[in-house]
Amino acid sequence: MKTVIAIDSFKGCLSSVEANRAAAEGVRSACPDAEIVEVPVSDGGEGFLEAFHAAIGGRFVTVPVMDPLMRRISARYLLKGQTAVLEVAEAVGLTLLSPEERNPLVASSYGVGQLVADAVQNGARHIIVGLGGSATMDAGRGMLRALTEIESLRDVRFTIAADVDNPLFGEHGAAMVFGPQKGATPQMVRLLDDEARQFAADSAKRFGYDRSGLKGAGAAGGLGYAFLQYLDAEFVPGAELLLGTIGFDALVADATLVITGEGSADRQTLMGKLPMGILQHSGRVPVCLIAGQVNDRPELLRAGFSHVECINPPGLALEEAMKKEVAQQHIRSTVSQLLGVC
Repeated sequence: MKTVIAIDSFKGCLSSVEANRAAAEGVRSACPDAEIVEVPVSDGGEGFLEAFHAAIGGRFVTVPVMDPLMRRISARYLLKGQTAVLEVAEAVGLTLLSPEERNPLVASSYGVGQLVADAVQNGARHIIVGLGGSATMDAGRGMLRALTEIESLRDVRFTIAADVDNPLFGEHGAAMVFGPQKGATPQMVRLLDDEARQFAADSAKRFGYDRSGLKGAGAAGGLGYAFLQYLDAEFVPGAELLLGTIGFDALVADATLVITGEGSADRQTLMGKLPMGILQHSGRVPVCLIAGQVNDRPELLRAGFSHVECINPPGLALEEAMKKEVAQQHIRSTVSQLLGVC
């Protein structure tokens, strides 16, 4: 029995590696002789660097950058030959701020530009950027200020990856959809949307084209737009990029079972989230989906998941469920029970 385990991070609780390890222990407890393949995964957000490090190797480079409030911190990127992999949350992540500090009118993406600049100075000519978990809504203006000589980057190829394909502004744009979760009030949302619209108009006059409506432009508070418009980046859904890099199709071809998961599973899982990518690339192999919270189970089952299971018992307090050791134990026991029916 070959079981492939590819679980996304449980945001704020477990990394992909930690969730995979707990699931593997659950498999071994139920089936000691099983062949287990653990695949660290990410669709552009938390764990993007670790997932690519597992896939391609390379070395981590640590550099001083400015956080969203322009305070000096250290952030990492991955360097393998002339390829660099960046995770924007390393420099400007929402988790770097306390709830009281979150203010998307102030938060800057400057630190992302510093990561890009350092990678280029270290010889990177292809830069892959995971756009997820940012605290910023500045449409990448801060990043661009850190990259004072944009023309010098014309020989550098950029690939941006995210699990969302929203445009920069409008009803489905960055401010309207993601602003509130980054601390924006309704008044801030309107102002941020207007600022993004104006920035796009000014940029279109400068370049003679407008990429604010392209897929991914609204990712990471509009950072996607800055990469698309100013750095001629290519947008790729995060799940597709990573699964292609690791050769997931070949890896799963002779598998008996696939176990995937994420912190919260619902109908949005079906809209390009990593577990959906896992399902689509698993062919006829049964795919079990586990999550810390589950809604819309009938829709998930109709989509093709063989089992959809919440790891937490009813009534468990969120604070308790978010404890690392609790989540790991619940993953182990859930997977062990699943193997009796999968």
